Amino acid sequence: MRTIELIAPCHFGLEAVLKREIIDLGYEVSAVEDGRVTFIGDWEAVCRANVFLRTAERVLLKVGEFRASSFDELFEGTKKIPWEEYVPVDGKFWVAKAASVKSALFSPSDIQSIMKKAMVERMKARYHKEWFEESGASYPVRVFLMKDVVTVGIDASGVSLHKRGYRHLSGKAPITETLAAALIMLTPWKKDRVLVDPFCGSGTFPIEAAMMAANIAPGMDREFTAEGWTNLIPRKTWYEAVDEAGELADYNVEVDIQGYDVDPEVIKVARKNAEDAGVSSLIHLQQRPVSELRHPKKYGFVITNPPYGERLEEKEALPGLYREFGEAFRGLSDWSAYMITSYEDAERYFGRRADKNRKIYNGMIKAYFYQFMGPKPPRRSQNAG
Repeated sequence: MRTIELIAPCHFGLEAVLKREIIDLGYEVSAVEDGRVTFIGDWEAVCRANVFLRTAERVLLKVGEFRASSFDELFEGTKKIPWEEYVPVDGKFWVAKAASVKSALFSPSDIQSIMKKAMVERMKARYHKEWFEESGASYPVRVFLMKDVVTVGIDASGVSLHKRGYRHLSGKAPITETLAAALIMLTPWKKDRVLVDPFCGSGTFPIEAAMMAANIAPGMDREFTAEGWTNLIPRKTWYEAVDEAGELADYNVEVDIQGYDVDPEVIKVARKNAEDAGVSSLIHLQQRPVSELRHPKKYGFVITNPPYGERLEEKEALPGLYREFGEAFRGLSDWSAYMITSYEDAERYFGRRADKNRKIYNGMIKAYFYQFMGPKPPRRSQNAG
């Protein structure tokens, strides 16, 4: 099968998490850059990456890379790409998004327009047509310019991969599914350890953790743009990827994953989302304030996205809320806590400096992932039990 290069964009600062996922899926990583990981695969990899990757925003088929500091160079570079190898005569093709950083060409609309014209010229010469109806499958193009290097990919995912299909409803200021999954992967949490989110909102952290514990592939129940690329990928290849995901899922796994929120309406939303994700039996969700955060077991994890004071709460309420959170957490024996927040005084009112923190962008909001490490549990004796 033909070897191709694929690009998986991700949240800035979480490239290492996605790289590990891609390697675990069995593919060779060829480049790691800010906000994206490039890897080598085949047409089957397009299907498996879309179905299995938890932390990628989308999967792009890389079709070209060249330097361009003028629109003439952009036009000629785009025209040299063998579009006819990817887009059939009836294919719908357009530049869906253009982004530019530290490059001479910076206007997204101009970049999109010039590239579309170049694509049409190439297709006219190869297909001997003057007009394209574009009535067939979609081949949306995404382009990224960095220091005048133009990277061109065709979007195989369509709707962003953070849309798993389970979150039809969300609370205020939700965290995306891909970001939640990546943050969980940054912690040492495993399915045999307790996990509690005391600000669970629409349930994204508990749901993503439950899906990981049950080995449920995030893309099992959704559609992808590349499913229409029958000129490149047989339908059978998609069915095989979904069948593989179905065989790996374990819905009978035993876990202790809990989510609380003070808002009863938000808890109703979280329960519906958990049900739609197929993990409602694996999560305990209840209305409960953070002051009542407690658990009898040791060595558990709190992973949460507390209010920032952006839209969810007024800033004046935050000191008391974080103080309550810190006091409740200190009552948990040997636990670890991980929280993502943009609130600058989070550590002060939580009552402890983080052992580590990592800058993360939650949408356009600059936040920090604070990590308060508890002790590791003692190793189990080989003769135990």
